[in-house]
Amino acid sequence: MSRIGTIARRTFLVGSAAIAGGVAFGVWYATKSMANPLTPAEGETALNPYVLIDAQGVTIIAPRAEMGQGSHTTLAALVAEELDVAWEDIRVIHGPPGQAYYNHAMFGGILPFPEYNKSALAERIGDVAGYLGKALQTQITGGSSATADGFEKMRHAGATARETLKLAAAKRWGLKAADLRTENGAVMAPDGRTLTYVELAPSAADLTPPSVELRPATEWKYLGRTMPRTDMVAKSTGTARFGIDTRIPGMVFAALRINPHLGGAMKGFDDTEALKMPGVLRVVNLTTGIAVIATNTWLAQQAADAVQIDWEASPHPDTQDAIFANIRAAFETEANSTLRDDGDAATTPEGATLIEAEYAVPYLAHATMEPQNATALYTGDALVLWSGNQAPILHQKRCAEAVGLEPEAVTVHTTFMGGGFGRRGEYDYSVYAARVAKAMPDTPVQLTWSREEDMTHDFYRPGGMGRFRGAVMDGRAVLLDGQIAAQSCLRQGGVRMMGIEAGGPDKGLVEGAFDQPYAIPNHRIRGHIATVDLPVGFWRSVGSSITAFMYDSFLDEMAHAAAADPLDFRYQLMKDEHAPSAACLNAVREMSGWTGKTPEGTGRGVGFCYSFGTPVATVIEVQDTGSGIRIAKAWIACDPGIVLDPGNVEAQMTGGMVYGLSAAAFGEITFTAGAADQLNFPDYDALRIHNAPRTEVRILTANRHLGGVGEPGTPPAMPALANALFDLTGKRVRALPLAKSFDLLT
Repeated sequence: MSRIGTIARRTFLVGSAAIAGGVAFGVWYATKSMANPLTPAEGETALNPYVLIDAQGVTIIAPRAEMGQGSHTTLAALVAEELDVAWEDIRVIHGPPGQAYYNHAMFGGILPFPEYNKSALAERIGDVAGYLGKALQTQITGGSSATADGFEKMRHAGATARETLKLAAAKRWGLKAADLRTENGAVMAPDGRTLTYVELAPSAADLTPPSVELRPATEWKYLGRTMPRTDMVAKSTGTARFGIDTRIPGMVFAALRINPHLGGAMKGFDDTEALKMPGVLRVVNLTTGIAVIATNTWLAQQAADAVQIDWEASPHPDTQDAIFANIRAAFETEANSTLRDDGDAATTPEGATLIEAEYAVPYLAHATMEPQNATALYTGDALVLWSGNQAPILHQKRCAEAVGLEPEAVTVHTTFMGGGFGRRGEYDYSVYAARVAKAMPDTPVQLTWSREEDMTHDFYRPGGMGRFRGAVMDGRAVLLDGQIAAQSCLRQGGVRMMGIEAGGPDKGLVEGAFDQPYAIPNHRIRGHIATVDLPVGFWRSVGSSITAFMYDSFLDEMAHAAAADPLDFRYQLMKDEHAPSAACLNAVREMSGWTGKTPEGTGRGVGFCYSFGTPVATVIEVQDTGSGIRIAKAWIACDPGIVLDPGNVEAQMTGGMVYGLSAAAFGEITFTAGAADQLNFPDYDALRIHNAPRTEVRILTANRHLGGVGEPGTPPAMPALANALFDLTGKRVRALPLAKSFDLLT
């Protein structure tokens, strides 16, 4: 977590382009000031963008995107806790592109240290590394970092605003600020006089804020409780505006068709039939494909299908077997990393039982419920973009490049997102919208991808393989030697997103394996980067979504080879290494009534993964119904440290688990001649209400760090399901998806 520096300058905003006539309060936390992303009107002062006060009341500017994970609610609560405003009066909006919104916590976690036992030195190095986010302008929502990044800075924003409003009131009344109090958006004097924040904001902007201390947790009234979601009413009533809901006067609509053979160009196209269709306005040549602009989205999609396109071949391998042969070949290359190397993992201890296994996981799509879309208006000297995105500065820069403008000429409005999972950290859909809009100047164009276009042009979760060798003796693990091979998301994504060619050990390739809290005396984890060049990106829980299945499934195999209870086998290795993680295992043992024995027709499996600063243990129960295997029950125990909103933590753990179970059971993207074979949800299924498990979540608070909650629920769900199916059937499956090997209810 970032260490908050001294407040060194005034921290208010009087008015802004976002809320006319408003006043914003906030804080700068780096030693050097950053450009303010808000543009004040004449006679207004813009110093920081976190809290706005206008005639309507208080608006909190959220530095992270809301895509269903509840970030806006928790971030707003952090500010409101210190600002003393009524929860029902708060408004929350997305922040515009701005370096001031950089993500310190995300970059602080990229160094190759196991997070569960970081030394003080490692924490200090990570804190310094976090400032890379400032230099690289990483206004990114991802890595389960929103709350950790905002935990102190958002509270400081509220506290600074509160105390300066009190100063303004004290000056007006001729009293001492220390004698005043605040409540529900107003400052109150001992004699009962009251001034609202709205009344005080203009004069507060001329004052220098005092140093402030944050309130202790014992005084919290919002944090630590389940708060009503700030987006709940809008999303319940259908009035929330997602990217696909954007409507601008005079808007036209577009559909996209890009070469499905990834990496291939377009030889040519015939748009004769499409242009005959009433309402079709034009067909735009995008060199790798086309876009059709029409008077409505359905017509644009139908017309795009009517365009005859001659596609060029893909440079990628022709078959799925060839792709995985390249991944397997990476094992023969020098390891990119050996981030864990305890004892002598090359030598099997004398008298130990040796176990070996090879695992494979497929490529996966993000499959967000809302397909990729963006709306753009190009005027020749400016571009306005409405886009549900996880990285506003990145979208601003790449769209500017695409249409030949400076970034300052591009305005980005971030909308709600119908799912992100890392996919909306990419910028391709916004860039396509900008390019199409440039073909129709002065006309807003909404570009909506079909589900098929979305599924076949993803930046996929990489496929991967793992080779594991272990040894057990006297009921305990004495050796675990793992090798993991996959494409590197960090290397490919670093070049694509930031123009940086990352070198050195790739932590993301082996996270979820090298950094697990097990005391195994001979323990080595190596990562091998595969040379396949399919487009890959950051998928929910990133590398841990690959490695946790392999690593934890192998631990289960070792437990059975040692004739030990699988849960207790893990616990004994963990209890002296990391107590909070061991407590999670004990919690699911208690919650599920785990005995190590299951009745006929029932199977149980345990899974564990420490990721994004949070240990999570999961027990899955499956039942043979006679007409298919049902994933019947689930128990989850997690320890994110400080629990800011227990209801949201529970929701995220459950959602992350369902996302992981869906992938483990059904998820797979295969390729033929460089083109994805799966086109839509009938080809890429997920759990539904009728086949999702009844779930119980327990939240623990012994972890000394504030961990993430959006992603850690996903990794342990995958091995837990595989281990449960082994318990039920006696069949050990080492490759996903599991529906290929078991008759799972769909």
